[in-house]
Amino acid sequence: MIMKKIFICTCALALMASCAKKVEFEWVTTTPDASWQAQDVNLIETVKDVAPDAEVDIANPQQTVDGFGACFNELGWTSLGLLAETDREAVLDELFTPGKGANFTVCRMPVGANDFSRDWYSYNETDGDFEMKNFSIANDRETLIPFIKAALKYNKGLKIWASPWSPPTWMKDNKYYACQPTSNFFDQRFANSITKEQIRAEGMDMFIQEDAYFKAYALYFKKFIEAYRAEGINIFMIMPQNEFNSCQPFPSCTWKVPGLATFIGKYLGPQMKELGVQLMFGTMERPNPLMADTILTDPDCKKYITGAGFQWAGKRSIGEIHKRHPELAIYQTEQECGNGRNSWEGCVYSWSLMKHYFNNGTNVYDYWNLSLEEGGMSRWGWRQNSLVTVDTVTHKYKYTYEYYLLKHASHYVLQGAQFLPVSGNFNDMLAFRNADGSYALIIFNAEKAGTKKTIKIGKNLISVALKPLSFNTITIK
Repeated sequence: MIMKKIFICTCALALMASCAKKVEFEWVTTTPDASWQAQDVNLIETVKDVAPDAEVDIANPQQTVDGFGACFNELGWTSLGLLAETDREAVLDELFTPGKGANFTVCRMPVGANDFSRDWYSYNETDGDFEMKNFSIANDRETLIPFIKAALKYNKGLKIWASPWSPPTWMKDNKYYACQPTSNFFDQRFANSITKEQIRAEGMDMFIQEDAYFKAYALYFKKFIEAYRAEGINIFMIMPQNEFNSCQPFPSCTWKVPGLATFIGKYLGPQMKELGVQLMFGTMERPNPLMADTILTDPDCKKYITGAGFQWAGKRSIGEIHKRHPELAIYQTEQECGNGRNSWEGCVYSWSLMKHYFNNGTNVYDYWNLSLEEGGMSRWGWRQNSLVTVDTVTHKYKYTYEYYLLKHASHYVLQGAQFLPVSGNFNDMLAFRNADGSYALIIFNAEKAGTKKTIKIGKNLISVALKPLSFNTITIK
């Protein structure tokens, strides 16, 4: 969409040093009734001698933003497979083409089955195959590999990282992918078949804590990296376990922190270093920062770990970890997934998550499901939100509110941007400065009536008339 633009002499808005230089505005808005609408930038006024509602501290830049993205899941690809080829390509173009739509640059994928896979699977279910002679990614050639290759066609520089939900079942003490029966929260039509003897709980080491199994699992990761490289897909980073505390009715595996430290520091770390693959700790889904800190300060682990990933309740620990380890990259690894309704209220909650993560040092922000059938039902009966929904009857698609919210950031906040702190009575906004010197302000008006907000950027003030219940991105170049 072509945005309306206006040029104002920097004598009026001196965001740049020279009075001869002009400033270019763009402004786009999303409301419950209309998404991604260009606004008349003449409604952005320059003012003087007014107390600002919010102030952007351009002299105190914080973390660098490395990108935005989501997760390649099997049910994402099967949902897009219901579309006509032209529609599917239009979605991929919108999501991945640099500078066009969502502009995704850093995405996630599972290592084996996860909760949005078609069914249970790993890359080697041959019991006792410590040498990985029967390792195979044949399942992924049907879904994940074509999905990722379809995205790479639009963005060859797309970065992919990966994490497992469950090791092969023979490496686990219960010999099963899940560790809990399906609860009433899930649709019981999709219940698993776990036995009483196979049930486990948080705080247990489900992975067999023996040298032979640690070595085999590190080799499993190596085989995964090499197999994907052979397909032309480079996995640049690994996290060792998704939600290592969570005992789930779908593929999952709990670890105690000492066991995970042993695996990372003595087995997985050296293997990934040999392959030139980054290793980060994660994904962390509990609010206790000591869990992550124990790994990050372990003498063996810290030689290999370059960052940490957080999701769900882990969001309450990232601020402390960022303070203790400011040199580490921080990933928001999975935005909380909603209930399949893709409502405006869910979008507003997602905005609160985005604010929290960026205000606490996040470098990468990854959504969860790229695409799902309408209703968002998982293989294990959990309904979740997605950026794109596909109607199984009409075979048509639509972008959700959360897609447009994410686009409000990802389209304008480019790789290399720096997060800028915002202070004042009005805090429903985020601010960034791109490497080219342009600014991106993401502003939410939560009120049911229109309102004006005055924002100070450096020494200058702008006043913006915001629509009721609206997300706004204003760029200043």
